[in-house]
Amino acid sequence: MNSHPPYTTLTDPLAADAALPVPPNPEPPLPDYWQESARPLVSLAFIAPMLAAYELGMVVLGPSAVRNGAEVWLRQFLDWLGLGQYFLLPLLTCGLLLAWHHLLHACWSFRPSVLFGMTLESATLALGLLAFAQLQGAIYDHLGSELLNTPNSTATETDLAGMLGYFGAGLYEELLFRLTMLPLATMLLRGLGMRPRGALVLAVLAVSLCFSLAHYRWDLDLFGWQLHTSGYAFDWFSFSFRFAAGTVFSALFVCRGFGIAVGAHALYDVFAVLI
Repeated sequence: MNSHPPYTTLTDPLAADAALPVPPNPEPPLPDYWQESARPLVSLAFIAPMLAAYELGMVVLGPSAVRNGAEVWLRQFLDWLGLGQYFLLPLLTCGLLLAWHHLLHACWSFRPSVLFGMTLESATLALGLLAFAQLQGAIYDHLGSELLNTPNSTATETDLAGMLGYFGAGLYEELLFRLTMLPLATMLLRGLGMRPRGALVLAVLAVSLCFSLAHYRWDLDLFGWQLHTSGYAFDWFSFSFRFAAGTVFSALFVCRGFGIAVGAHALYDVFAVLI
């Protein structure tokens, strides 16, 4: 007696799936916007126009250029190491992001449309931070305390040099405080035995405190070493706001990546003057 295979129809899902050809190397699905925009390579592509405009603008402006304090400190540190070449700092910034991307074993391609989304996200975050500053100012004005002085705005110029300076602040303050100091502080605290989450929270608070204090004018004599900074006069309003802003930028760096932190920071400084 002849044997026949069991009868199946295309309404049988198992039979239908078995009849479909399976590609030998199916392509992985594209990452969504939130994953892709947080990658270091995409952050580099996002900040590259700001970095190029700032550095070239500083060269063109020459001695009249006003540089960000964080950039000056980074360049002085490189000079101390004997690495005083002018374009070394922006090249190191690019190298850090590329090395970070390599360590993540992430894909080396991205959709250009993601950069447009990052611009919109950064602008929205910057406007939200500006609204928070105005709300905080209204609360402090209502308190009417003599200890709460009028804030010293970090953004005061609307000319080309001023706008370039705001790009420099977003780039190099985030490079110093978020991309460099925050991971180092977290690793140090974890090395001292703290749990990962606690170490990260304490590092964010410590770095945000340093970020806020770095904006003010200090004349210190520490064991014979003179420290003179050319920042703003200290007041409690701007100090508390900059501490809160530093915490926000740290959270953005951890959750959304370096590019969004830079974009939100730079655009906040621009909006603070234009709006």
